[in-house]
Amino acid sequence: MVIRVLELLAEDVILIGEAVSADIWDDNSLFAIDMKERLLTVLGSLGEAMCHHKSSVSLEHPEPVLVHHRMAFVSISLLAVRLLQTVLPVEKASHFLPEPLSAALFLVSLDMPISLEYPNIHEAVVAYLEQLNSENYSIYKRTAEAVYSIECTCNFLSDVGKEGEKNLLELVELADQALRSFSYHQHFPLIKEFICICSKISKSAQASPLLQGESQKVFLRMLSHQLLQVRVETYHCCLEIIKDCLGVHNASKPVSSLCNGIHFLLHPKVLYEISAFGIQEPKNEQVNAAAKAILLYLLQGRLMMTAPTWNKFIEALCPVIPVLQGYADTEDPLGNCILLLSKAGAEGGEGVLPETTRLKSVLRLLMVKKPSVRLLALKLLACHLTGEEGADRKRPSIDARVLSRVTNLFIVKKPIELKLDDRRELIIKLETVEKVYEIFISSDIDLVLRKSAAEQLAVIMQDIKMHAVVKKLCLIDKIIEYLNECVGQDGEVVECLVQPSLTLLRKVLCADPGMRASLSRQPSLLTLLFRVSLIFHEDCTVVTEVGALFCLLLFDEVSRMDMWSVNPPSKPSPSAFSLPVSVFRRYHLPIHVLGHHAVSPYAIVLPLSADCLALKPVSDMLRIAWNLSWYHGSDNLLKQMNSKTKIQEFVDTLTLSSEDTLTLKVTHTATGLKDCLHSVAQAAAHREVRAAVTRMSFYFLNDRLSLKGGTGPCGTTLQSLAWHTALNRFLQVLPACTEDEKLLIDIIHFLNKLLKEQRKNASVELLTWLLELFLRQSPNPLLDLLVPTEPQTREETDDIRTAIRQQLQKELIALFNTMLLSFTAVTDRKCLELFYVFQTQLALKLLQCLRVTDAPHFYGLPSLERTLRGMAHLTALPGWSSHSPLTKPLEVCVKYLSGLLEVITSFYVERGGNAMSFMGKGVTKSTILCLLHLSHEMMAQDQSSEWMSLWFLPLGSHSDDHSPTQQGLAWLIPLWVDRDPEVRFTSLGLGSALTTLESGCAALANSCQNISGGLWGTVVNILLDQWECSMVRREASFILQNLLVIPMPSVITKDYTWQGPCVHDEDSGLALVGKPALQALLYHCRFYEHLSQMVKHSYLGRYTFDLNCAAPDATSEGSDLNGLDDSFKFWRAPSRISSQDPGPSSLSTSETMVTPSSESADFSPLVPSAAPLPGASHDQFVAQGQHETACPRLAHDPCLAAALPRQCVLVTPPLLSAACGLLDGLLVVAPRDTANAVRHARLLERLCSLADATLLETRVQELRAPLPSSAPAEHTQAQVCFLLEYLSSLFRLLQSCLLVDPDLVMQAELLNPLTTNIIGVLTICTKDLLDVELISAFYQTWTHLFNLLATLLRKTGAASLPSITTGLAKRWAAVIDLLCTCVGLSATCPALYTASLQFLSLLLAEEAKRCLQDKDKMNLYHSPTIASLLDETQENQKSLERFNEVIIQCYEGESCRDVLKRLAASALMSLLAVSRRAQKLALEADLIDSCVERMKHVAAQLNLDALRPAKAALRRKEDGFIKELSMAMQLLRNCLYQNEECKEAALRAHLAPALHALWPWLLMDGSLMHAALQLLCVYTANFPRGCSSVCWSSSGQHPVQAAGRGGPGSSLMLCVLRLASQVPLESAAVQQVAFLCLANLALCHDCKGVIQKSNFLQNFLSLTLPKGGNRHLGSLAVLWLKLLLNMSLGEDGQQMILRLDGCLDFLTELSRFKHKSSPHLPLLILHNICFSPASKPKVLANEKVISALAACLESENRDAQRVGASALWALIHNYQKAKTTLKNPSIKRRVDEAYSLAKKTFSNPEENPLNAYYLKCLENLAQQLNS
Repeated sequence: MVIRVLELLAEDVILIGEAVSADIWDDNSLFAIDMKERLLTVLGSLGEAMCHHKSSVSLEHPEPVLVHHRMAFVSISLLAVRLLQTVLPVEKASHFLPEPLSAALFLVSLDMPISLEYPNIHEAVVAYLEQLNSENYSIYKRTAEAVYSIECTCNFLSDVGKEGEKNLLELVELADQALRSFSYHQHFPLIKEFICICSKISKSAQASPLLQGESQKVFLRMLSHQLLQVRVETYHCCLEIIKDCLGVHNASKPVSSLCNGIHFLLHPKVLYEISAFGIQEPKNEQVNAAAKAILLYLLQGRLMMTAPTWNKFIEALCPVIPVLQGYADTEDPLGNCILLLSKAGAEGGEGVLPETTRLKSVLRLLMVKKPSVRLLALKLLACHLTGEEGADRKRPSIDARVLSRVTNLFIVKKPIELKLDDRRELIIKLETVEKVYEIFISSDIDLVLRKSAAEQLAVIMQDIKMHAVVKKLCLIDKIIEYLNECVGQDGEVVECLVQPSLTLLRKVLCADPGMRASLSRQPSLLTLLFRVSLIFHEDCTVVTEVGALFCLLLFDEVSRMDMWSVNPPSKPSPSAFSLPVSVFRRYHLPIHVLGHHAVSPYAIVLPLSADCLALKPVSDMLRIAWNLSWYHGSDNLLKQMNSKTKIQEFVDTLTLSSEDTLTLKVTHTATGLKDCLHSVAQAAAHREVRAAVTRMSFYFLNDRLSLKGGTGPCGTTLQSLAWHTALNRFLQVLPACTEDEKLLIDIIHFLNKLLKEQRKNASVELLTWLLELFLRQSPNPLLDLLVPTEPQTREETDDIRTAIRQQLQKELIALFNTMLLSFTAVTDRKCLELFYVFQTQLALKLLQCLRVTDAPHFYGLPSLERTLRGMAHLTALPGWSSHSPLTKPLEVCVKYLSGLLEVITSFYVERGGNAMSFMGKGVTKSTILCLLHLSHEMMAQDQSSEWMSLWFLPLGSHSDDHSPTQQGLAWLIPLWVDRDPEVRFTSLGLGSALTTLESGCAALANSCQNISGGLWGTVVNILLDQWECSMVRREASFILQNLLVIPMPSVITKDYTWQGPCVHDEDSGLALVGKPALQALLYHCRFYEHLSQMVKHSYLGRYTFDLNCAAPDATSEGSDLNGLDDSFKFWRAPSRISSQDPGPSSLSTSETMVTPSSESADFSPLVPSAAPLPGASHDQFVAQGQHETACPRLAHDPCLAAALPRQCVLVTPPLLSAACGLLDGLLVVAPRDTANAVRHARLLERLCSLADATLLETRVQELRAPLPSSAPAEHTQAQVCFLLEYLSSLFRLLQSCLLVDPDLVMQAELLNPLTTNIIGVLTICTKDLLDVELISAFYQTWTHLFNLLATLLRKTGAASLPSITTGLAKRWAAVIDLLCTCVGLSATCPALYTASLQFLSLLLAEEAKRCLQDKDKMNLYHSPTIASLLDETQENQKSLERFNEVIIQCYEGESCRDVLKRLAASALMSLLAVSRRAQKLALEADLIDSCVERMKHVAAQLNLDALRPAKAALRRKEDGFIKELSMAMQLLRNCLYQNEECKEAALRAHLAPALHALWPWLLMDGSLMHAALQLLCVYTANFPRGCSSVCWSSSGQHPVQAAGRGGPGSSLMLCVLRLASQVPLESAAVQQVAFLCLANLALCHDCKGVIQKSNFLQNFLSLTLPKGGNRHLGSLAVLWLKLLLNMSLGEDGQQMILRLDGCLDFLTELSRFKHKSSPHLPLLILHNICFSPASKPKVLANEKVISALAACLESENRDAQRVGASALWALIHNYQKAKTTLKNPSIKRRVDEAYSLAKKTFSNPEENPLNAYYLKCLENLAQQLNS
């Protein structure tokens, strides 16, 4: 039972996490204290259980018991850690966690198998352990370091053994880490391997300095390792390498190829380690002997080394000589070799050491402890002093007598203490010091005073801060000068200054390492000091001072600790002078100083002491870690453990014990599962199988507790194992005894767990296997066991057996429920077919369970509840009844309906609801849920409403009274006021489902006749009940929406079967039905005010237990803490999920699909309820309107007309969505009244204020990248779905408002933030969201958003465009990406595709309108425009290119008859019309060529169809050629608009010939001709080459030649001329575009020639002038004038006009008429003709023209004045005859008056160029006419 207990506790952990806040640990209330005590008790118990199971694993118990204890320990540990993480913050663990759990966590931290299998749990354990117990954490930390070191050790050995090139630096790092665990594993072959690597590195010339340095560090750590055996092995290996390289046996081999192998030893630090610690190893003679042998080989190996190697050795040896000379001895081989270093210069000719180094070494020998060595040193010094330059002039003279007295010269009795002061403040002024120094160095002052000054300076120099003054004054140079003077022949004079001078020098050098290093390199100073000591050999004070100076100078190298550290600092830090301890041991020093390096500076601290290693958990962890690392992982280790051949490659202490083996096998999930299946296959008894299955359940539980889910090791391993075969044999036979049943229970429980864990990613193989098992032919034990057979029922007298069978039935139903829930994401066809059959088979079996033979009141309630819960899961799936070969779907549904209604009538309705029934509420809940699902299934299986009568119940049918009973749905009404909110919600959902049919509405209304207010009043009352929970009110809203769908009358009439609501006022006798009654009811209930309050109390947060979140106006006494009812576990919204989005009228039909909650989640769902006030019951509900009759009254009702409550339950987004849908329905029924009410209540403003794109984006980000502190993904996803559902409903409502009254939405305070939110929702990134339902919800929300924006642009384009554009500009890049995504969804989500392209087309169309309106305006408006965003934005150029590419591909990829292609074409046309960049990209995408080719293809196809005239018309309609051709031409038109590059491409693609080939077909269709002429207009505008191409002759033959439509060889230009010459033309629009096209062509010289040859202009003279009082020109005349105006721009065109007889008179006549768009066209034509010299005579000869031009000067129109003045000036310019003609008084007077008036009017003509030009014309005219 341990596994069952742990499974329950795992469920509890989730609930505790939701219910208990971390703040409880800081709360001191009584409740918090009690809660903390209980939690700590639980935690302590868990710790004790963990320790018990851990300690119970011993070899005394049999293996099954050990396995059980281990599994229990692992699972309880995971549970404890998960509970800790849930309730107790890490930082508070040290204050509260009980000791048993602390000890248990320590055991878990050291459990190596758990850390490998569950690393996240191990990390959490370590975090808590760090806070709990510093000692235990320290042990764990050091053990973990050792484990890592062991892993590095094994990796090093593995990598070294591999062939090929090796990463030496990585090997060095591994070896460095491996040193820390030698004390445990003692695997010494590693040392030899590493030293060989060091030797190899030293041989390589390519080795990097980094590699050499790192390898040297590790080598030094080996030489100095704490473990003696490591040092012994290291020195031994080094000695072997030296022997191998420098041995005598190598004398005949090339030296250079061998001696390089010892270079890793030739480094000062290595030699220092060997000299200072290896030679004097106190614990082991092996190390001592090996170190001496190494040095001896090196010192004697000069002949075996190359010169570079020897020099390298000497260079490395020099800094170490001060330590090495301590071992100098005349009787020891090594000592002799050391002495030879000093002798060589004097006796051996060429010196081994440099001269200064050799002198220092000789002087150093004077301080060694052996007298013989000191005597030898004196002899060597005598040779050096006698050979010194100027020795004869120095004191003393060197002879045997002098030297014999100084053998023990520096062996003093009272050594000097080298200690200086470092005071914070100066005691003596610096000026004083300088004065004393001046006395000391002054030669004019008596020596006694100078000596006194020197002594005073010596005292002053005790303070280090004073040194800088004297060093700056060159004190040291002056002292050396005095010493040189002293050793001179006359030096006795200054002998009194020697002693204080030496003291001064000592103190300065002691504090200045730099000066010491400098002076130590001066041999003259060293000999000088030695001579001084010889002179004063009897003065102990002077000799001691000289000895101290020698210590400072001769041991300077070894005094610096920085030099010998592993990582020397870049800047040496000043420190007191000190010497290695080994120097103190080997020398007699005349000084007392601090000692350092008592142990090697390279020694490392091992992580684990012997005491720690003695701890069993520590040793177990290290042993398992060694084996895991040695075999490179648990898989290889387990294979080795199972293999028969075992090779021992390490010490026995590292071998795994039987306990270790068992622990590893059991903890490793894959191995454990294999063992379980093996046990099942080989089991000889039920107990073994049950134990194996239970153990498998443990693994599933561990996966869940470690938060691995279905992808954890358990699920992954099972997918690769043939476990079906192992369990199959137990599932194919009926159990024969109780033990069989128990085994079957465990197996079914395991299968249920398996399905639950894999629900999100269910294995098709597993599901198929289970389905085939469930659908086996008889016997079919799993389905047969659901229904007890008759004999079994009678024999059941044993309580135990009965309980077992009930448990078996419970597990079976739970398995089937999980199975049903596992098919939500399955797509495998075979599996789904089996599943469909299984659904119906299971349905029939469950029906048998429900229809037992006993009377209903003897039902076993637990069994009944389980059956109903299974039926609820089953009926939630659409089509569950339709897969039986023997029974029709509706028959199955009817049987279900009969049984379910029997349950309702037997246990609920007749017993007054669950207030009096003994039935559990689970039965009621499941029954009504099944009925809800059943209603959907019956509607799906039978579209008619004939089955509605089957839902009617005769009330009181079980009583003795056989009187007629009322049929209807009255049984449903009491459920609406049930105590359980889920029952209320589901029963109202059933009502909303039934009311989707008109017969359902009528039946439900009839059933409510006895209730005050009827159906309408009842449902409105529920909706407006502020204390009711949101999910219940939501369903009430759906019922109202369905009632509104049925048309209702405005007055009482018999024509309507549905009268709608009915209100009756008894006082006045007033009765209203239908729409007036609805308005009265809403007014009476203050409906819109209640909705406003509903919005005010909305809550957009997610599912939570936050008790601090109450209603805004609620008080502490009355606030309902259960009001937060984001009850997403009890319903889903298919409108947000399904691919189709139903309209508002059918909202509740498909939005109330309830999914079972009992088995659908890993946690128990929260069921917050806003219960009615105490005592609320069905009776109270009925009595609420007791003063009313069958219809609600208009009187003041205390319930309905009461003041709005101050306290209410918070309203969730689903209820707000339903409210929006209800308002939408009301707008359809009563548009104006509803709009006014909405405006008055400011509902739209409040609803829109809740639309928060930022909140939605935050939640989506949590889903994409969840944080550790994030809420569960299910909660966040539900919140996102609810918010999206609300936004969709809101946007549908706004769309309806725009259609009814745009002013409702067009308010700045509403529109601007709304637009921002809309764009924010559109640009939410959903890239990493994997949930299909959530993505579908986003798609549908975006669809509604685009529809709203499109409606906004349609209704208020100009007003809303700036706001929309501003919003788009803020997130332009994201908007472009979204549009690309939407355009790519034509196959998967056509609704979104359609909506997005419609919005885009409208947006670009409005932008094009704006561009045209602003074209002639000085637009100073700097806000972004769509055109600027498309063309001027450089940041998102690639996105825009992709956007254009996607739209073009979409257009070219769809069929020409497809609506989607037309949408793509429309969007592309609009885009090309607005964006120059789009035109360029279209050109690059060869859109122009493809469109022209499509036109040619259509022409060819039409020509082929013309050969079959009978089918031609039909074929054209069927093939959609007209639409295809129209789209191609419109696309070309917009692509060519004001783009010369595109026009060049069209010219190369032969656009004009293509149009010419289509001309006969264009003549048959006015719309096509209009499109073609528009294309020609755009093509020929400002493009002469295009105009010329239109004139080219085409030799194409047309199979259909209409009369007057041109024959072969004609050009497209002639076709246009013929079309324009037809009077009257059928279409005025075609005529207008034809003339506009000719106006463009008239600017081209070639086209003018065609016009002239065609005699087309003669038609101009046949125009009829307006008659009567009409003074306005006709549209045709205006078109002709525009054509002639363009022709008059060229001289050849002017001549063509003048050749028309009477043309000037006709133009003059036309100038008298007006036209509002172009009033002065005739004058402009005459004006242009006046500029041609060839035309001037004809103009002057026509008095009408001259009079008309002169009359212009007196016109009131400024433009006419300018035209006249300019024309007259043109005539008179350079034409003398014109002067004569125009000098008549009338014209001259007009010119003078106009000129005079203009000068007065235009005081500053420069401001307007036209005014300035007008003045200039008049001025020149006046001058010419007056001259």
